[in-house]
Amino acid sequence: MPLPALEASPVLAALVGGSAAAAATALGTLPAWFARRLEQRALDTMLGFGAGVMLAASAFSLVLPGIEAARAQGSGQWGAGLVVGFAVLLGAALIMALDRMLPHEHFIKGPEGRAAGRLRRTWLFVFAICLHNLPEGLAIGAAYASHFSHGTALATGIALQDIPEGLVVAVALIAAGYGRGRAVLVGMASGLAEPVGALLGVGVLVAAPLLLPVGLGFAAGAMLFVVSHEIIPESHRQGHENFATTGLMLGFVLMMLLDTALA
Repeated sequence: MPLPALEASPVLAALVGGSAAAAATALGTLPAWFARRLEQRALDTMLGFGAGVMLAASAFSLVLPGIEAARAQGSGQWGAGLVVGFAVLLGAALIMALDRMLPHEHFIKGPEGRAAGRLRRTWLFVFAICLHNLPEGLAIGAAYASHFSHGTALATGIALQDIPEGLVVAVALIAAGYGRGRAVLVGMASGLAEPVGALLGVGVLVAAPLLLPVGLGFAAGAMLFVVSHEIIPESHRQGHENFATTGLMLGFVLMMLLDTALA
């Protein structure tokens, strides 16, 4: 697809960026067909890497552009920060509410949310994965609504971290007792939340440009909640904090370089 066409249409660019992230998730699940097991240390390092990418993306691709957008709309130094800061808290609060309301099951922490009733355990895992991936999609859409370069940097970083994340999801499902084929298919399907989130994020902000600072902060808050509530606790639970932290630092630096180089 010609680059000028993507630059001219934030909605189309967000769809491509979200789909690329979903494809990266699907690609990452494929080694689970052949790998008998993956060292927990490696899994925790991959989770840490993803956390680092999301932390840097929240700061460089969402919060800072959000503050710049608020200033461009006439907000002062404090006003711009307060607008984006409020939106960050709002985004985190929404994902926290969804986390409490929707029944889902984590690979290590077990069931969360309201009573699952008769929902099968596979679907509880799917809900958990979608709760994780939706904020990533929202962030991609919000970033493309801000500027093509910010969206491209963020979509690239998220796609890179989605490759090991897809493998982590598939391997964890296998370890939980699912067949390889089913685990791979569920892992692939989990990535579909990202183009959906990307279209939702960009659609709202293109239709209402004045909401851009709020939308960017909202997406950042949603991702920050996922990092703090889901990824870091999971990556530290098995005693591999040093490996998880090393992965986080590498992911943060990579995303920072992508954002500054592609901006």
